[in-house]
Amino acid sequence: MADSLQDILTENGAEWGTAAGERVVLHYGDVQAEHGHLTESVALIDLTARGCLAVLGDDRVKFINGQVTNEVAGLRSGQGCYAALVNAKAKMQADLNIYRLENELILDFEPGLLDTVTARLESNLVADQVELVDASPHFGLLSLQGPNTNDAIESIGLKLPDELFAHTQVTQDELGEWYLMRNDRLGQAGCDFYIPTAHLPEAAKRLAKVVAGQGGGLAGWEAIEIARIESGIPRFACDMDGNTLPPEANLESRAISYSKGCYIGQEIIARIRTYGKVNRTLVGYRLDAELAESAMPGTKLVDDTGKAVATITSVAHSPAHGAIALGLAKRTHAESGHKLAAEKPIIGQATVSPLPFN
Repeated sequence: MADSLQDILTENGAEWGTAAGERVVLHYGDVQAEHGHLTESVALIDLTARGCLAVLGDDRVKFINGQVTNEVAGLRSGQGCYAALVNAKAKMQADLNIYRLENELILDFEPGLLDTVTARLESNLVADQVELVDASPHFGLLSLQGPNTNDAIESIGLKLPDELFAHTQVTQDELGEWYLMRNDRLGQAGCDFYIPTAHLPEAAKRLAKVVAGQGGGLAGWEAIEIARIESGIPRFACDMDGNTLPPEANLESRAISYSKGCYIGQEIIARIRTYGKVNRTLVGYRLDAELAESAMPGTKLVDDTGKAVATITSVAHSPAHGAIALGLAKRTHAESGHKLAAEKPIIGQATVSPLPFN
């Protein structure tokens, strides 16, 4: 019996765990080295745990354009965008990478959200000619991330698209037709490959050789999270959730079009822009030695009066920056350099830092 993708990754030292109920590689035995691949060369990442929904039918573009915060109707085939999926109160239900293929839209999102995203979209289908199909049984997602990404894929005759979220279909001889997507997931150059499931194991072997040729290697969830936090990139179900408005997570420039037609939640998001900023915002924190030992997602930070004014949402021990975190803070306490204490019984202090960390 042929090796599976999980067999191939396990042979390369993968230690497995879960994220949002989905099986993921936590690490390959050396998180610091994996972080180095991501930030200094290029890393191969298994992202098959992410949700992948294909949207088919004659009304697919019009329908999705009316559901998300960014402009989809104006995309040409081969283009894409990043967007938020929100409810009528503009609270987030997911964030999405959206790709417009010739005959379908592909929605890519965080692990564990397939049922949520599908149900949310189906609840708004009325007379639209639209079909929603879980594409994950048919395609797997492997990603290359890091400054040497383009050099890596050029070694197999490919080129990184210039435009973010641009994509194209490419042929890899006996490994079938792949979709190559430009997606800088961690603040540096990156690309995703959607690969037919039957070819995933051999594709992983080929891409592992490609990154090794650039001095890189494989990277797991733990190293990815460090690089993500260093870059100040929020993750849904972590730094933003069902109580978050997109502007609170600093998504205005990346995920919101203020000139597109109507979509669910638009009125509230437009009102925020017109009448004033949100009351809280995503910030970075540098943690002192005491707080570094005990800080975790959900840790509250308080002002001089003991009132909770911020919440830590992600924590990392960065090889470059030490103990750092992301969190949501009241705007009155979000200025760079502002110091906040941990809520007792936790001890220690967090200092607001500009994002990305440098």
